[in-house]
Amino acid sequence: MEDLVGTTGSDFSWRGRRVFLTGHTGFKGGWLALWLAKLGAEVCGYALDPSTDPNLFTVARVGSVIRDVRGDIRDGVKLEAAMRDFAPEVIFHLAAQPLVRHSYEDPIATFETNVIGTARVLDCVRRISSVRAVVSVTTDKCYENKEWVWPYRETDPLGGYDPYSSSKACAEIVSAAYRQSYFPPEKLGHSDYHQVAIATARAGNVIGGGDWSTDRLLPDLVRGFLSGKPVHIRQPNSVRPWQHVLEPLYGYIRLAEQLLTHNPRYATAYNFGPVEDDARPVSWIAERMTGFWGENASWAKDKAQGPHEAGYLKLDASRARADLGWAPQLRLEAALKLLVQWYRAWQSGIDMHDFTLSQIESYTSLLQRKESNSL
Repeated sequence: MEDLVGTTGSDFSWRGRRVFLTGHTGFKGGWLALWLAKLGAEVCGYALDPSTDPNLFTVARVGSVIRDVRGDIRDGVKLEAAMRDFAPEVIFHLAAQPLVRHSYEDPIATFETNVIGTARVLDCVRRISSVRAVVSVTTDKCYENKEWVWPYRETDPLGGYDPYSSSKACAEIVSAAYRQSYFPPEKLGHSDYHQVAIATARAGNVIGGGDWSTDRLLPDLVRGFLSGKPVHIRQPNSVRPWQHVLEPLYGYIRLAEQLLTHNPRYATAYNFGPVEDDARPVSWIAERMTGFWGENASWAKDKAQGPHEAGYLKLDASRARADLGWAPQLRLEAALKLLVQWYRAWQSGIDMHDFTLSQIESYTSLLQRKESNSL
C-alpha cells in the first residue's frame, strides 16, 4: 500500500479525514469507499441496500472497512441524523437512480431520487458546521444533446431527452442554486462564515469490475458470456466516452482535495472523460470484449426497438486537466482488460476485496510513476 497521502503523492493527507459517502452500496460508490479507506479516511456510507445480486458491496466486502448506514436520501430526517452523528468534513454524493431505461419505467422515483435527493443532501449540509467540501456527482448525459461530433464543455446548455438525463441536469441546477444561495464562492476564505465549497462532477460511461446493473452494456456482455449465450445489443452504432471507474474517481478525489483549500475557482462543474479516441461505438466495445473473453463469447444486434437513447456523446475535460492536474491514465483497451480480469477473478473464487484493492493500488502506482517522470 502506498503512503496515505493525496492521490498524486502531494503532502495532502486523507488520514483521519471524515468522509460521508452517499451511494456506497452501488458500483462507483463501492470502488470509491474502498479507495478512500485505503487512503486512511474514516468513511461513513449512506445508501439503500444493493440493487443487484451479486453486487460489488458484498463481493468485495466494502462494509468491512467503512461505517455502513442504510437509508434513503429522500428521507431528510434520517439523512440529517446520520450526517450530524458522523460530523463529516467532506461529502461525496453519488446516490442516484442511474439507469436511462429504468427512468422511462419509473420517472417519478427517478426525479425524486436524483433531484429531491440531491436537494436533501445539500440542505443537510447548510445545517452541519463540520462540512467543508461537497462533490456532487451527476453525469455526462446532463447536457442538451445535439448529436454533434464536438465534445461537450461545462459551459454548454444543460438538458435531457429522457427522465434520467433531465433529472441529472436538474441536479446540476439544484447544486448551483445551493452553492450560490448559501455558500457563494466569493465568501470562501471568510473565517466568520460557514464555508462549504461545492462542485459537481460529470463523468463519461464508467466501466469496471463489480457492475451487475441491468441494461448496461458491459454487465450485459459479461452475463451473456458467462451463460454462453449471444448478447443482444440495442444500439451498436452509438458512441460513448468510455472510461474505467478509477479514472473519474481519481478526479473526484483530486477535486475534493482542491475544494478543501477553499479556493473559489474549484467550486464549479467539472467533466471527467477519456481521450477523444476512446469515445468508441458500442459495437467496438462488444468486439473487443468478445476477443478478450474468449470461449463462449458472442453478440448480435437486437432487432427490438427500445425507447430513445442518445446516439453520440463526447466530453471535453480540459477544465479538469488545467485546474486539477487530472488526466486519464488508461486507454480503453487496457480498461477492458482490467474489467475482464476482475470478473475472471470473481469467477475463480478469488478474494475480491484483496483483488479490488490490488487494482486500485496498481492504478495509484501508475499515477505516481507518471508524476515522477514529469518532474
